Amino acid sequence: MVLEPGTDVPTIRATNQHGNPVQPSFEQPTVLYFYPADDTPGCTTEAEQFEEHANRFEDAGVSVYGVSTDGVESHRDFAEKNHISFDLLADPEGRLCEAFDVPLVDGRCQRTTYVIAKERVVAVYERVGPDGHAASVFEDLIDTGLVRAE
Repeated sequence: MVLEPGTDVPTIRATNQHGNPVQPSFEQPTVLYFYPADDTPGCTTEAEQFEEHANRFEDAGVSVYGVSTDGVESHRDFAEKNHISFDLLADPEGRLCEAFDVPLVDGRCQRTTYVIAKERVVAVYERVGPDGHAASVFEDLIDTGLVRAE
């Protein structure tokens, strides 16, 4: 069972695709999306579309992080190949998945997205379709008042 809206989020630390340690504060609006694997069709679509909207998220003060159980090298290759500018967090042992109660299937995160603000879960998307998801999340951020319409 995933974390429910209103739940405090855990403190997390992970390594991004550049080999740098990352510890999101989750004070400002944040999108934390879990995906099964680098360089697969659905995951590539989802990452590319979050990248297409990266400026919108950034201009609105929203951080975006992708998380999978793939390692740093896999994330680096995937980010370079697809020109991903936001952090992809490596979770090879599934600790982040476990902290957010994201189910693991065959060692892979189930596709789940969290919207977080002020260190609390605001919204959860489970088993989402990757195509159009980034735009939908951004529109929901506007609808909830977390960001202003452009």
